Amino acid sequence: MGDIARCAYPDPKYSAAADTAATVAAGLAADPQSVVLTLGDHTYPVGAAKEFRDCYAPTWGRFKDRTWPAPGNHEYYTPKAAPYFAYFGARAGRGYYSLDLGGWHLISLDSNLDPVKQAPEHAAQLAWLRADLAAHPARCTLAFWHHPLYSSGGHGNVAVMRDAWELLQQAGAELVLSGHDHDYERFAPQDARGHKDARGMRQFVVGTGGAYPTPFLLTVKNSEVRDASRTGVLRLRLRADGYDWEFVESARVTTLGVPPPDRGSESCH
Repeated sequence: MGDIARCAYPDPKYSAAADTAATVAAGLAADPQSVVLTLGDHTYPVGAAKEFRDCYAPTWGRFKDRTWPAPGNHEYYTPKAAPYFAYFGARAGRGYYSLDLGGWHLISLDSNLDPVKQAPEHAAQLAWLRADLAAHPARCTLAFWHHPLYSSGGHGNVAVMRDAWELLQQAGAELVLSGHDHDYERFAPQDARGHKDARGMRQFVVGTGGAYPTPFLLTVKNSEVRDASRTGVLRLRLRADGYDWEFVESARVTTLGVPPPDRGSESCH
């Protein structure tokens, strides 16, 4: 999940990030092989070192050694996202990196590299991605970054990662996880142009880590489930030939018309 520690309280134990951290801690205790994938905007408002120290570290920092991060836009409100890279160290890579988990290949990308304003950096990430996918021809691949290519939330679709989506789909990747909008949304498998495609990738938006909730606006095509009623964690079980998902609630934002938490299963291509 992403969009986590909002520094609005003198004591972080009263923050919504403390609730979601408790949910994560329980899951990690139940499964020693599990890890945490964070989808950016670890702290608010500006990703400062003080925010990581005073808000993130006392809550989600408890499982830092089992966390694999991706940077969000709020990290870059501090020049070069320096506190983010300092806090996560080698695990942050260059802003992008990959790892193997069981039979799955996982890829973390930096969605803050604008293809126009930061063309060389954007091109370098795509070149790295091409090489990484060629070197790791896994049956099941998952990618995660901050800005969703598709979203029915307040920020809407963010096109910056379309090229990366195309490369991942060409390689047969299964899943994309994003944050940015402070809600939960699941999409049908689709391509980089918004066409439903059985050979496309399924995207989850999981911006429910504890930052203030935001409402949905217009429903985007191929959106299957939308939930802005709770904070919580997307639990993924990565099987050799597929995956199971379940949204695990931490706290309710509203008590009116709350749907049951989303869950399901799918096979890899």
